Amino acid sequence: MSARTRCRDAYGYDLTTGPLAAEAYVDGVRDLLRLRSGAAGRIATAIALDPTFALGHAALALLGHEMCVEVDVAARLADARLHAGRATERERSHVHAIDRHLQGDPAPLITHLAAYPRDALLLSVAMPTIAFAGVTDVPEQAWRIVEGAAPSYGDDPWIAGILAFVRQEQRRFDEAMDLSCHSLSLDPAGGHAAHARAHAHYETGDHAAGLAWMDGWILGDGAATDSLTHFSWHAALHELSIGDLGAVRTRYENQLRPQHAVGCRALVDTGALLFRWAITPDAYDVPSLDEVAAVTGRSVLEQPATAFLALHAAVVLLATDDRTGLRRLAEWSAGHTSPTHREVVAPLARALDLLAAGSSSLAADRLAALSPQVWRLGGSDAQREIVEEARIAALLRAGRYDDAREVLDARLDRRPAMRDLRWKETATAPTGMLVR
Repeated sequence: MSARTRCRDAYGYDLTTGPLAAEAYVDGVRDLLRLRSGAAGRIATAIALDPTFALGHAALALLGHEMCVEVDVAARLADARLHAGRATERERSHVHAIDRHLQGDPAPLITHLAAYPRDALLLSVAMPTIAFAGVTDVPEQAWRIVEGAAPSYGDDPWIAGILAFVRQEQRRFDEAMDLSCHSLSLDPAGGHAAHARAHAHYETGDHAAGLAWMDGWILGDGAATDSLTHFSWHAALHELSIGDLGAVRTRYENQLRPQHAVGCRALVDTGALLFRWAITPDAYDVPSLDEVAAVTGRSVLEQPATAFLALHAAVVLLATDDRTGLRRLAEWSAGHTSPTHREVVAPLARALDLLAAGSSSLAADRLAALSPQVWRLGGSDAQREIVEEARIAALLRAGRYDDAREVLDARLDRRPAMRDLRWKETATAPTGMLVR
């Protein structure tokens, strides 16, 4: 075995490259797994040091596809394929898994993780969290992948954070909190553990404590997090829930303006917040989403790489009254190779186009019919709630107050929120609440 193949990643797998490139790649992946800033730059340094390093090229292609990092995805994939032939079997399988994942085929990635469970980057890809959209249409399958791999990591703080996120998805919130706190005790800056804790606070309606902890983490241990706008979004959700719209405005100005976001986070975090804020009772002078649309770009809005991005693209197109964009998104998704795009994204875009056109009652019915399928879009329950909130806005605009109150009662059964109580109070008279 040559010196080049004796370089190893953080979990013991061989890397077919030299020590300097290996060090840059390992540091980049470690930062990516912890959600720290600079990961893409370090991985780019690895392939600058060794242009034949297949895994570095594949990782950058993955980040371009999933996170809107500005790289030539096709070129990086081509180089990854070209150089994988000189690598180990595990690396060849890794490159093939990323290649097929970017083509919409998750099977090789799932098979790869069964053989190489400590391939942490691809395990992160498999589980829809803050970093990636996931690779399965069935949440239980992603949970099984993580749970099957977890024993091979021992008491690693990263896997504890990922498991904490799984537990909150399973609505096992006490376990999620215990796991996330344990992970944070080992690595206070760990982004996945902090993310799981943020969800556990929100989903249990623990808004005051969740907001206080989130603010402390954002300004303290989490200050160097790459996806800080997402944690600010979590804090803003608490503020929306307790009805403190002044605090939402301050947070937007200080932490969530589009220029603060990295990659697609302006779309996913800022755009989602502005929409939800704008349809909140008593909201006024909510900033428009025009800047979010401009920062995101037409290609992402009308031909998004993942169904998760498509969900947020559709919302931004609605909020900017871009019916042409909604129709293009619907048409492109209807012809997509992915069943989720065809069966969920396309009808979602059409339903929101109806809402933009003023057919509020029909739009509400279309959104209701989609409700059982929304989970297929990826992301978290807290993010996918935006579809339910668009439905509430449509019902209110249509004057269907009994139906709106029924949806709101179900939300209040899940968790307490002053925002939903105030929304329920408005479900007796016309409100006119809808973006634009």
